[in-house]
Amino acid sequence: MNAPARPARSPAQKGRKYDQVIDGARRVFLSEGYERTSVDAIAREAGVSKATLYSYFADKRLLFLEVARLECARQAEESRDMIDPAAPPREVLHFAATRIMAFLLSDFGQRVFRICLAEADRFPELGREFYQSGPALLRERMKDYLQDAAARGELQIRDFDLAADQFAELCKADLWPRLMFGIDRNFPEAEIARVIDGAVETFLARYGRHDFSSEKS
Repeated sequence: MNAPARPARSPAQKGRKYDQVIDGARRVFLSEGYERTSVDAIAREAGVSKATLYSYFADKRLLFLEVARLECARQAEESRDMIDPAAPPREVLHFAATRIMAFLLSDFGQRVFRICLAEADRFPELGREFYQSGPALLRERMKDYLQDAAARGELQIRDFDLAADQFAELCKADLWPRLMFGIDRNFPEAEIARVIDGAVETFLARYGRHDFSSEKS
């Protein structure tokens, strides 16, 4: 696409084929990745003309970011629905870390991160909107759970925002920097499990109630 980039339409401006464009783009992006995806392929998969696609998104990057924003919001909602608020912290933390790692290490997640950084100066609102509709939602879900667990006496936390952020950062240890700097592209399941287990154990070592029976191994 060579047309000047502009932000996507506001919800009030979205026409009836908007969902078709998003659904088609999501399928192609997740299947082919960002670089290999063409506008022609998206239009064909969505069952719309290129003119219709252009009417919503003037730049492939903007379409990708909208798909990414919606995908992260979907995953955040799924995570909320799948987390049992009454489950013990070790179980919930392990589940959350597994979901976080799966997204961070996916081709989709990597593309989202790199595009957000590349476009931060020209389109700072894109990064903010993506964050608020994706990562921020997951952060709130985690904070809600941590507050519930602390109220039950299973965790000892004073700053829930900080604790939620710390857990997300623990999930990035080792593998995420190696991935972003191009040192490694794929990781054995054992390495991923090592980071997930380490994140959970480190978090519980800091915030766990060690006198609470459900947290004892």
